[in-house]
Amino acid sequence: MKKRFLSVIVFSAALFSLQAQDGKGGISSGMLEQIKQSYQGIASDKALRNAIGNNDIRKLALNQDNLTGMDTHFSIKVNSKGITDQKSSGRCWLFTGLNVMRAKALAKYDFPSFEFSEIYPFFWDQLEKSNLFLQGIIDTSKSPMSDKTVEWLFQHPLSDGGTFTGVADIVSKYGLVPKEAMPETNSSDNTSRMANLVSLKLKEYGLQLREMAANGAKPAALEKEKTAMLGTIYRMLVLNLGVPPTEFDYVRKDAKGNPVETEHHTPMSFLEKYGDKQLLTNYVMLMNDPSREYYKCYEIDYDRHRYDGKNWTYVNLPIEDIKEMAIASLKDSTMMYFSCDVGKCLNSERGLLDVRNYDYESLMGTTFGMDKKQRIQTFSSGSSHAMTLMAVDLNKDGKPVKWMVENSWGASAGYQGHLIMTDEWFNEYMFRLVVETKYVPAKVMELFKQKPLRLPAWDPMFAEEN
Repeated sequence: MKKRFLSVIVFSAALFSLQAQDGKGGISSGMLEQIKQSYQGIASDKALRNAIGNNDIRKLALNQDNLTGMDTHFSIKVNSKGITDQKSSGRCWLFTGLNVMRAKALAKYDFPSFEFSEIYPFFWDQLEKSNLFLQGIIDTSKSPMSDKTVEWLFQHPLSDGGTFTGVADIVSKYGLVPKEAMPETNSSDNTSRMANLVSLKLKEYGLQLREMAANGAKPAALEKEKTAMLGTIYRMLVLNLGVPPTEFDYVRKDAKGNPVETEHHTPMSFLEKYGDKQLLTNYVMLMNDPSREYYKCYEIDYDRHRYDGKNWTYVNLPIEDIKEMAIASLKDSTMMYFSCDVGKCLNSERGLLDVRNYDYESLMGTTFGMDKKQRIQTFSSGSSHAMTLMAVDLNKDGKPVKWMVENSWGASAGYQGHLIMTDEWFNEYMFRLVVETKYVPAKVMELFKQKPLRLPAWDPMFAEEN
C-alpha cells in the first residue's frame, strides 16, 4: 500500500474520531430533558406500561372489531387432501413446490392421500448447495477475503431455505420418490444442528481451497480435492438423512385405499408419471417489488441450487397484473407456488392474514406509516415463507376479496392447516408467484426475453423462503 494512500486513511479516521467526540449529533442534557417529556406518567400511561410489561403485546393489540365471524367460503377453490408439515426446518420452498405437483397427482389419479418424499430432494439439495459453495470459492480464489462476493459465500455456505428455483433445479436432475420410499428423520425435521455442522466443515474446506489456489494449484488438482471434500459432506448427509433410493416399488391405490398395482420405479420414472418433468421450462417467476422498475426482467447471482443450473429470472410486475394470472390458474384448478411476508399481521390462532388484525397504533400512541416500497427499501419487509395458493373469492364484479393458501405447518395450524388472507393484505405482503406459462399473457412472456438486470447475491430480492 502506498504511504500517501495510507496517510489519507489515517487522517480520515482521525477526523471521524474528532467529529464523534466534539459533542455534535449526540444526546445533550437539554435534548434528553425534552425527550423525557414524551412520557408523562399519567394514569393511562402507567396502565399501558403495566399491561405491556406483563403480557404478549400481540394480545393487547388484537383488534376486537376485527374478531367477527371469519368468512371461509371461496368462489374458486382447488381441492387438496392432507396437510404437510415441515416441522422445525426451513424447507417451506420445497414442501410448497412438491405440493403444487401433489395436487395434480391427487386430481389425476383420485388417490385417497399422497405425498412426495421431501427428504429425498432435500438430500440432493444440500449436496448440490455444498458444491455450489466450494466451486464458488474456487472461482473467486484470486479475490481477497474482503471481497463482497467472497464474504457472502462464507456467510452463506449452506442453508435449508430456498425458492421454487431449487425445486426446479433439484427435482429435474434427481427425480422424485414417494414418502414411504424415503421417510423423514429427526435431522430433516430439525435441520439446524446438521446444517451448522455441514456449514462449519464447508467453511474449513473453503479456506483450504483458497490456500491451495494461492500456492499455485492447477484446476485439476482443485477439482480432485473438491470431489474428496464432497465425499465427506455426502457421508455426513447420509448419516443424518439416510441413503437416497435409486429404485423402489410403489403400491398404487384407488380412491378407497385398495391396492391396484405394484409399480417398479426409479426416481426419474416416478417424476415422469406423478410429477412434472418440465419444471425448468413450464414455469415463470413473477415478483411484486414496488421499489424497482416494473415490466423489467431481473437475475440474481447464485440464485440457483446447483452450480450447473441457471440463475432464475424474475419479471417485476404490478400486483394487479399478477392477480390476473393467479385467478386464471385457479379457475383452471391449478395451484401455484406463492411466497410472502407471512409474519406480518398474522393471527395464527384464526389462520387469518389481515392488516386490521392488530391495532399497534392505538396501543403505542403513534402511527406506522411506511408503504410497501418503503418497507422493502428499509429492510422492514421481504419474502419469508412459501405456501401453495389454492383459492380466491371473487365479488360480483370479478374482483378478489380474499385468498387462501395450503400451508406446511401441520393440520392443526391456522385454519385447518390453511391461511386465509384479505386482498388488502395480499397487496401489501405478497412478493413472489410461480405460474405455469400457459396462464401468462404473451406480453409478459416477452419480458423474459429482455437481457436481465443482474443483481448481486446479497440483494434483498434474493431472500430465501423458510
